[in-house]
Amino acid sequence: MIRDITIGQYYGTDSPIHRLDPRTKLAGTLLYLISLFIAGNIWCYLAATVFLFIVIRLSRVPVSYMVKGMKAIIFLLLLSVVFQLFLTKGTPLIDFWIIHISREGLTLAVFTAIRLVYLILGSNMMTLTTTPNGLTDGLEKSLGFLKKIKVPVHDISMMMSIALRFIPILIEETDKIMKAQMARGADFESGNLLQRVKNMVPLLVPLFISAFRRASDLAMAMEARCYRGDEGRTKMKPLKYQKRDAAAYAAVLGYFALVVTLQVCL
Repeated sequence: MIRDITIGQYYGTDSPIHRLDPRTKLAGTLLYLISLFIAGNIWCYLAATVFLFIVIRLSRVPVSYMVKGMKAIIFLLLLSVVFQLFLTKGTPLIDFWIIHISREGLTLAVFTAIRLVYLILGSNMMTLTTTPNGLTDGLEKSLGFLKKIKVPVHDISMMMSIALRFIPILIEETDKIMKAQMARGADFESGNLLQRVKNMVPLLVPLFISAFRRASDLAMAMEARCYRGDEGRTKMKPLKYQKRDAAAYAAVLGYFALVVTLQVCL
């Protein structure tokens, strides 16, 4: 289960999506996520499905690899669907004892499930096809205008980059600690909820110690290299837009306009 988490991980391969400028992918991801909240009918979600399918095929990231990372949100997905299904009032479809399911609740539950899945897949697509350094540079460039009002854009971007880079490291560390504790007789599966929480203590304590140790080592390494933020720093590979980025912007804007049109007109 731990190894199935793919959030924040980079899948290295050569594809048209990988070669795009990080700023293009950030803007495209943002517009795609906004379009999912605008969508309110089946035609909008059909357009979102086709667009996401095309992007996944162009990225050359295996679908099985992306679906594997969805296991971590199954509980959240089921909880959201259940709430929408049983707590939404409307035209009754099933009305038996304490079970009340309406047509509006069923529709909302289906749309909510699709929206959550697409939100995760769309966000994952950005991190799977963009290196942490690329995300940092793209975010810093995109939010550069905030520097005029004294917002520490570089520091925020660096913190996000470090957090993304630490996700796969902490996942691997958690897996190692779990296996070591299970070899010593620890049980993380059986018992009620309270017992399971207590059983997590032998896992959380060494994990936090390891995380703080890695953070301290990283801070010392950055200080040893005289890191002082973005003051006076230059880029070995500065970001530059290419023709493919213009085509990607046109495709994303065309998709966004299509979703808005479908939502307004249908």
